[in-house]
This record gives sequence, structure tokens and C-alpha cells, in this order.
Amino acid sequence: MASLPKEPPESTKKQSFWMPGNYVRTVQRTDQSFQACNDIVACFMERAKVEKQYAQQLSQWSSKWKSIVDSRPLYGSLMRAWQCFFTSTERLSALHSSISQSLVTEEGERVKTWQKETFPKKIFCGFKESHENNTNFSQAQKPWSKKLMKLEKVRVAYHKSCQREQATLDKEKQANENSEMSEEKKLKIAGAREKATEEKEKTRERYEKVLEDVTSYTPRYMEEMEAIFEQSQEEERKRISFLKQAFLSIHRHLDVTNNESVKAVYSELHHTLMSISEQDDLKWWKNNHGPGMPTDWPKIKEWVPPVKKLKRKKRDQKGKESRPVMIGGVKVRAVYDYVGEEGDELSFKAGEVFLKVEEEDDQGWCRGVLSNDKEGFYPANYVEVAE
Repeated sequence: MASLPKEPPESTKKQSFWMPGNYVRTVQRTDQSFQACNDIVACFMERAKVEKQYAQQLSQWSSKWKSIVDSRPLYGSLMRAWQCFFTSTERLSALHSSISQSLVTEEGERVKTWQKETFPKKIFCGFKESHENNTNFSQAQKPWSKKLMKLEKVRVAYHKSCQREQATLDKEKQANENSEMSEEKKLKIAGAREKATEEKEKTRERYEKVLEDVTSYTPRYMEEMEAIFEQSQEEERKRISFLKQAFLSIHRHLDVTNNESVKAVYSELHHTLMSISEQDDLKWWKNNHGPGMPTDWPKIKEWVPPVKKLKRKKRDQKGKESRPVMIGGVKVRAVYDYVGEEGDELSFKAGEVFLKVEEEDDQGWCRGVLSNDKEGFYPANYVEVAE
């Protein structure tokens, strides 16, 4: 019963029904439906007054309510049906005073009575349906949310351990290249590197274990959440069905069939009302605010080492000096994906083999040639020597 929302600028996966707290849109739908009933009653009570004043006041009524309806919480075929009333009103010149009386005494009271019976309030908690839906969704989602938080913690710990290991690897590499460093100090650095690697493997095992726990719990979580959602859908279906009948009843009062032009107007209106589809509207809601939304389920996110920005002025100055060039080049294999940010940088996928034709500079970059003969720079820590 909420209005068609604009597409959110942020990722729809983060807005998914399954993510923590996002069920609130479905919970709020009950309150929005209640407000929609108030608007419908107000709308047609005012229409009844307008009927007495014929063409000019009908035009004013239509213009006013067109702008109001655009911001109201209806959606889909039900929304289009409501808007059709105003389109037909603009084409009418006059209606009988008996129509005005019928709108007030029959349809207005009918909607108010139904609204009172359909939306029982719970003291201090708003509508009973909203309170129950919120409680049930919260209880069903709580265990999964805790597991998700735990997963995020171990993911952060795993990525930090990857960073620590990389730092020790870099330190060990520098030590091995330093001929003046004592063997004892080199052994100590190597031991630190081994310890960091061991710690990384342990944190990854914990990461995988927690992810397995989240993944194994997900089917149960989905089943419980969807069961609560379907209950809410059933209540919404009843509301759409009632308002469809209310609109059709209002239509019967307004359908002045002794005038061919008026008859044509209401024939068109009737066709629009009959197009109201609970199935289509509920399906739209499910795909945009419910289980049908795309979701980015948790999975392992590998750590990727940072890349130092290539300072081209500095490199160009050094380019005037001679740098060692490898005759024939050395085959290297990409360990990570990389997308070049500048025209003189290479782009490659993990596992791709190409030639290194120039040694690493003091900025951490090498020059290489891809299999398609494209030559350019790439970060040295993104490749390893191919066996």
C-alpha cells in the first residue's frame, strides 16, 4: 500500500530485505495503509461536495488531488486506478446531487468502518499488526545478525593478519638483500615471518569456520523470515482487495450512463479498476522490498596488497639515467587482478603470465610486456616469478 519509491542511489544489495533491519519497510506498510485509507475517505468526501458545484469545482478538485496522490503510499495497479478517478473527473461537466449524498452516506462510512475493524491499535505500540510483525521479524533475524557481526569481526582479523604477514615478507626480503646484516638477525626476521604466516592461516581457518556457520544457518533464517513476510503479504492482499471493491462501488455511483460521453469516461475508468491485480502488486513489492531483492550473501574476501601511486615526474627524471634492462625478459605470473589507472599502466588478471623486461624501481614498479605485446608499468608486489 506504499507509493512507488524512487530507486535508491546506493547498492540494492545492501538495501536487501535479508540484511539486518531492512524488514522495517514491510513493517511500516501497515501504518502507510492506514494513512492511505484516511486519504481515500478525505478524497471522496471532498469529491461529494464538488459534485454539487459541477464543472468548475470538479476541475479544482481534480487538480488538487492529483498533486497529493503523487506523494501518497499507494503503488502499482491500485495507484493507477486511484489516479484514473481524477482523469475522468476532468472530462465531466456536472453530476447529480444524489451522487454526492451516496458518496457521503454509503462509501465514506463503509471505508471508515472497515478501517476501524482492520487496524486494531495496541496501547503504546501503534497498530497491533505492525507491532507483531516487528517483533517476529526481529526475533527471527537476531541470531543471524549476531552471526553476521561475528563474521565481520573475524574477516577484519584475517585481513589484518594478511597485512602483518606482508609486512614481515617485505622486511625479510630487505634483510636478504642486505649483505651487511648478521645471519642471526636474518634468522630472527625469518622466524617473525613464519610466525606471521602461521597466525594468518589460523585466522583464515577461524574465518572459514564462522562463514560455514553463517551459511549453514541461512536456510533456516530465510525460511523463518519468509514465513513472517508471507503473513504480512496476506494482510496486504486483503487490504488491496477491499479497496478495489470500494473503488468499484464508488464507480457505480458516479457512472452516469444516460450520457454517452460520460458513459465512455466511466467505461474507461472501469477498465482501469478491473486491472487492479493483487498478484502483480504483491509481486512488485516482493521483488523491490522483499525476498525477491538481490542480496550479496557473505563470502570470503581475499586481501589484496596496496599499490603505491606511480610518481611519473620522478620516474621520467630517472628515465634519463640508465636502468637495467632484461635481455629476453623474465616470465612472471600475476597473483592478483590489477586494472591500470593510467595509459602507461598494464591491466591483467590473477594467473596471467607475461614478461618482466625491467627491474623494480624505488617506487615498487616494474616494466612488463603482455602476451598481446602491450608494454607498460605494473606494481611489482602483484606478481611472482613463474616456474
